[in-house]
Amino acid sequence: MSDTATAEGGATTNGRLSHRQILTVLSGLMLGMFLAALDQTIVSSAMKTIADELHGQSLQAWATTAYLITATLSTPLYGKLSDLFGRKPMYLTAISLFLAGSLASAMAGSMYELAAFRAFQGLGAGGLMSLALAIITDITSPRERSRYQGYFMAVFGVSSVAGPVVGGFFAGLDSFAGLTGWRWVFMVNVPIALAALVVVSKVLNLPHTRVDQKVDFLGAGALALGLVPLLLVAEQGREWGWGSPASLAMYLVGALGVALFILQERRMGDAALLPLRLFRSGVFRVSTAVTVIQGIGMFGAMMSLPLYLQIVKGATPTQAGLQMLPLTLGIMVASLGSGRIITRTGRYKGFAVAGLGLMAAAVFSFSLIGVDTALGVVMAIAFVLGLGLGSTMQTLTLAATNDVTPRDIGVATSSVTFFRQIGGTAGTAVFLSILFSTVGDRIAAAVRSAMASPAYTAALAQHPEFARQLAGGGLDVNDTSFLAHLDPVLARPILEGFSSSMSTVFLIGGAVLTVGFALVWLLREKPLSDKSAMEQRAEQEAGELALAG
Repeated sequence: MSDTATAEGGATTNGRLSHRQILTVLSGLMLGMFLAALDQTIVSSAMKTIADELHGQSLQAWATTAYLITATLSTPLYGKLSDLFGRKPMYLTAISLFLAGSLASAMAGSMYELAAFRAFQGLGAGGLMSLALAIITDITSPRERSRYQGYFMAVFGVSSVAGPVVGGFFAGLDSFAGLTGWRWVFMVNVPIALAALVVVSKVLNLPHTRVDQKVDFLGAGALALGLVPLLLVAEQGREWGWGSPASLAMYLVGALGVALFILQERRMGDAALLPLRLFRSGVFRVSTAVTVIQGIGMFGAMMSLPLYLQIVKGATPTQAGLQMLPLTLGIMVASLGSGRIITRTGRYKGFAVAGLGLMAAAVFSFSLIGVDTALGVVMAIAFVLGLGLGSTMQTLTLAATNDVTPRDIGVATSSVTFFRQIGGTAGTAVFLSILFSTVGDRIAAAVRSAMASPAYTAALAQHPEFARQLAGGGLDVNDTSFLAHLDPVLARPILEGFSSSMSTVFLIGGAVLTVGFALVWLLREKPLSDKSAMEQRAEQEAGELALAG
């Protein structure tokens, strides 16, 4: 290891930044994080329109899957590379790749091209969020870190609302400034990415100690071999069949890749892509396990709630985004409030416990809502869910990174993000599978019950074409747009079927989060240091120089 610390970009520092300097750096990090967070929601709300335009409705899942695979795989790689080569060059690389991928996606002429360009875009996305968290961990002490991470949570919350609104707006335009409306879903990233490049280039000048280690490319390859098949089956398993030969082959290859990855990481030791020594810490193990469980429940709930609003309540994507505002408000209130309290008291475990408890209670409450539930009740529960999310996400990251050495900050932070993404992918896939595997039977049961109603049979007689479609089992639950034009009496059993299936999804999600709530009590609360990772590294290097002298 080199004993010389140089500042990225040429600046020098004694290891401690002022509040104003931290906010300046934070401005660039928030732009980068906003890119990644906004893209996830803005594209999903417009994907149906994009698939229609590119004549690839049956292929649209691949555009999402390709992005998800590269973003997930590159996350731990960015963490390790930034520990070796510095945060600034890797963060600029992530923004540049994301920018190039966005431009290419906007010009896609087919769904195959879009999937390829989205995969390239994902290579940048993997570093945007994890490196932002790693950098704020570098420049702030654990004691004050939650105060600043709250801003990141606010960005995450704003993007969850703004994405569907902006995506729905552009998807509804035939053209804008000479381009097809949906292409602006990707073009909107360009000015934000350019601004992020300028700001980060100017303000992110942090010291970096060069480390002489080999890059664990074999570990990266083994991780790809393990995760790509598992992510593919997570996204495509419902269509393929979870027990189909294709799915079984994916399980086998994925398990082999994971085994090879673990063996390679043990062989590489300190130079590993994901050093196994991190898991010797009980705090890191518990934080990581709870993070995975939280990811499963969080993404499952945040996927199901917009579906409920759009299908059962008949909201447009834009309206559903606005109706999610209470969730965003809850995230902002809890993240900013908990951050200030943690900074003042140094205690954080209570927020992790309370947050998981609130999330479990909110998701269980969602299992009780139905077709006639007042929108105000739904939004109130969403606010409670936001409070839980805002209290927990940053706290688990804080706990994990507070218990690692300064040299492992990058890889530890990216690992937490990585495992949250894995949990989110698994949760989304499993909950969607539960929803669509049960909704057909629930609708059929609701229709049979409605047949006893004279009003329903009368409405059915007035719509013979729908009656024939219903008798022939021709309802396509993958396209629910027909509900907007269907007689409300005939639509009621279908809405009840969807609501019943979503209740099952929420019930299972609540049970998963309850497991996380029980596990988080095992989290040992270590005292929070008053020194940032940058300060600790500076002190360590000064001590080594003194001994050498």
